[in-house]
Amino acid sequence: MNPDEASSRNFPESEAIRLKDFIAYQEGSVVSRELVSKKTGTVTLFAFDRAQGLSEHTAPFDALIFCVEGKAKVFISGKPVPLNEGEMLLMPAHKPHSLKAEEKFKMLLIMIRAEKKI
Repeated sequence: MNPDEASSRNFPESEAIRLKDFIAYQEGSVVSRELVSKKTGTVTLFAFDRAQGLSEHTAPFDALIFCVEGKAKVFISGKPVPLNEGEMLLMPAHKPHSLKAEEKFKMLLIMIRAEKKI
């Protein structure tokens, strides 16, 4: 098995999982669980306790957030974007962004490691 294959099996293969149940909240914390890690991108599941978040930062690649449970406010270049259960949001590369959970919040983060073609 090559290392790229091994790093992509952080959950049962060929078995449906329920994302809400695959990560637990931890009081006063942010918990993350990387599900897939490849050269082309990563898929990471997060659980945020109420009022927890991620400080402003930028990323060199686009990232897609899917809200699994709860709600949060995402800030992209200073503009607040509410994100509720079942919704998703594209965060463009090179734009500053941050996140704050308005209540307990779980999200799936899909990082796409590819340059945009112009």
